[in-house]
Amino acid sequence: MSAEDFYSELPSCQDFKSDNIHNDFIPVPEDWVVLTADIVRSRDAINAGRYKDVNMVGAAVIAAVLNQVDRDRVPFVFGGDGAVVVVPEADRKLAEEAIAGVVALARVVLDLELRAAAIPVADIRKKGGDIKVRKYRLSPGNHLAMIIGDGLLIADRILKDPEAVKPYALAASSSDPVLSGLSCRWEPLDAQNGHIVSLILKPATDESLPEIIEGLAGKLGFNPLTDDERLRLAEGPRLKFRFPPRTLSLEASFSSPASWLKGYLMGVVESLFFMYGYYTGRRAGPFDPNKYMKELSLNTDHRKLGDSLQLVLDLTADQLTALQTYLEKLSDAGQLVYGLHVSDRALMTCFMQDVSNNQHIHFVDGADGGLSLAAIDFKKRLAERAAAPETSSSPAG
Repeated sequence: MSAEDFYSELPSCQDFKSDNIHNDFIPVPEDWVVLTADIVRSRDAINAGRYKDVNMVGAAVIAAVLNQVDRDRVPFVFGGDGAVVVVPEADRKLAEEAIAGVVALARVVLDLELRAAAIPVADIRKKGGDIKVRKYRLSPGNHLAMIIGDGLLIADRILKDPEAVKPYALAASSSDPVLSGLSCRWEPLDAQNGHIVSLILKPATDESLPEIIEGLAGKLGFNPLTDDERLRLAEGPRLKFRFPPRTLSLEASFSSPASWLKGYLMGVVESLFFMYGYYTGRRAGPFDPNKYMKELSLNTDHRKLGDSLQLVLDLTADQLTALQTYLEKLSDAGQLVYGLHVSDRALMTCFMQDVSNNQHIHFVDGADGGLSLAAIDFKKRLAERAAAPETSSSPAG
């Protein structure tokens, strides 16, 4: 296996659970690079009701890179108000240029400041972290990366430190990124159980994650890491399509900045074809509605592992109370740190690279701040933990 093809040749798993942390996760090659980006003062945009714009920028970081680099070669993690992509040295230049283009586009189109950096894995390891990955198959041809090692947390700290980031910072580029396939046409996904919960959870040790999840499953009545129908947000009555899509103007501004009208009209035509197939069940060109809808519910990132476990769940009031009680108990015992945000809807931003060949993935986040506000809550608790005396106890129960 060459360093460049490390991720594409990595065996994939169909079980999100990982009971053997040390053997399941493989360190990426030394010469790989972590490309990380997030929106400065994202909370201001959230308070102004612009979280869909924030999500769009975060998804654009991934789409821009995958449109330039073979998608099978690079692991990525969507974070709500940003994203992380890990690339081999051979793809570094293309990936950096793609993200630099998104930095400029976010500023010009949405007046949002996207900060970005390219940090060598070797530098992260010198700081005591690592990037270890496992490849999880959503459906044939679609994978999510599961990442541990605290390397992404170190990269995030570097990104947000004005001095530390200077050697790694990516400046805005005058070249427009290629964002074909990036769309956000579905209406928000309403909670069916009352509460869309965006949760970020990090155990005190990676090895304790399986035991913590087992306890969490006991409180919720289901294991959030299994392929349980109760976890699927993008299906059934939640899915609603409006014509023309409310966010089509935003999509056209991003995917076709040189010709907004052309991009908007193309979106209208594609939406008409989609509606024909969706409501009749008949194939429309390359779009097979029956096949697509089956894939859609599978190809979402409602659960991901990027140093911390991130989940978007639809819970009842009783389940939410049980979850909060359990997390607070383990937090007080020093077993984990968590951040949580509750809304009544979820948002979905899509990257439709090749629908006819099942090449599409859907980024899911809670509305009104979702993972971004959960991350703020997480970092507040993490700071409190660092200042508190160390405690420990069993996470069971």
